[in-house]
Amino acid sequence: MNKKIFTNDTQFQKPDLEKKRHNQERKLILFDLSIYGHHPAYIQYLVQYWCEQELPGSLDIIVSPRFLQVHAEVVDTALSYGQKNVNFVEIAPAEEAALKPRNSIISRTHRAWQEWQLLCKYVDCLGANHCLIMYFDPYQLPLALGIKTPCPFSGIYFRPTFHYHELANYEPKLKERIQQWRERLLISQIVNHPQLQNLFCLDPFAIAPLAQFCRHSQAIHLPDPVPSVSCSLEEITKLKFRLSVEPQRQVFLLFGALTKRKGIYQVLEAVRLLPSFLCQHLCILMVGQVDRGVKTQVESLVADLHQETPIQIIRHYQFVSETEVSHYFQLADVVLATYQRHVGMSGILLLAAAAQKPVLADSYGLMGEITRQHQLGLTVDATKAAEIAQGITQILSNPEAIGDRNQMKQMKQFAAQNSPQRFARTILQHI
Repeated sequence: MNKKIFTNDTQFQKPDLEKKRHNQERKLILFDLSIYGHHPAYIQYLVQYWCEQELPGSLDIIVSPRFLQVHAEVVDTALSYGQKNVNFVEIAPAEEAALKPRNSIISRTHRAWQEWQLLCKYVDCLGANHCLIMYFDPYQLPLALGIKTPCPFSGIYFRPTFHYHELANYEPKLKERIQQWRERLLISQIVNHPQLQNLFCLDPFAIAPLAQFCRHSQAIHLPDPVPSVSCSLEEITKLKFRLSVEPQRQVFLLFGALTKRKGIYQVLEAVRLLPSFLCQHLCILMVGQVDRGVKTQVESLVADLHQETPIQIIRHYQFVSETEVSHYFQLADVVLATYQRHVGMSGILLLAAAAQKPVLADSYGLMGEITRQHQLGLTVDATKAAEIAQGITQILSNPEAIGDRNQMKQMKQFAAQNSPQRFARTILQHI
């Protein structure tokens, strides 16, 4: 495994590259300039599968310089197999520094065009004969306009919403209706881009509607990978002790970046609405990084709740390593997925299913539909604190109602359908 660095002065050898590109040997590029969230895990699963299967050809992964600093374990995966045909390619530091921030629609649109230009540059420079765009969504405008790439490509489509009107309990707002109209217009053009081969999508309900637009490309459902990691009872007991979880309390876990979109304020307001006798049996466990402004507000609300109710609210404002994530889900009795009208899938549902723990989830969109169809737990309108409180009350009063043997079986099957092996195999068998 090698690491390559290209600068703005890199010279392209056009004749040699064209000959290489049309050679039958596969030369695949993964393009992903994001650093956090699902991105490192997805890359790791693909690298691991490529190495284990000893696939022919070469695999180049184009990443930002910070990716290699933050996620050395992903690079170590390739190193551990001793593969010489897997390379991580950094974009130049100056190119990364020039990228616009994602703090407004205008700057996000500008950044998408910048990243698209970088994609074309590095695909051309490396002489790839196929490129997988690991996060397809931001580049819809360049693709809808038919701008060509140096080679055929496929992409992973994370958050389609144009079909949400077909899902249960869906009541769109005006802004959402406009977004869906815009998205339908763009995607109908994108799937017929002459160089697009496969559009992988994490939303199983979007495949049939996407296929109606496709004339020569293919829409393929992609499993959203969750690793199967076991941990011992001793490890869970130690974690409970370290967190000071009080005995006889049911642990409701709110996991991940603790932001407004996770419904953190609605959850705390729901606690205020619960009767005292239920609060005595409840522990809210918040685990994840938080910015200073949110932390200040949360701490103030928690202090008030601790004075007013016998609730236990534990805050663990730290990044949790991949090896420890499953421990928190095994510790929990219920997992809170109280996103505020979230678009697309969430790894929280998958991690909960892998641990066979029920969720209290928002009823909106794909997450609500998945929770209902696979019997993963209870859905409520998570924008309303009163409905969250009602859901918590229902679970605490009758915990068997969302954790019976049949539902546990459904959770296990759902997690198995979304294994890292299935994820990587689906992609690498189609490109």
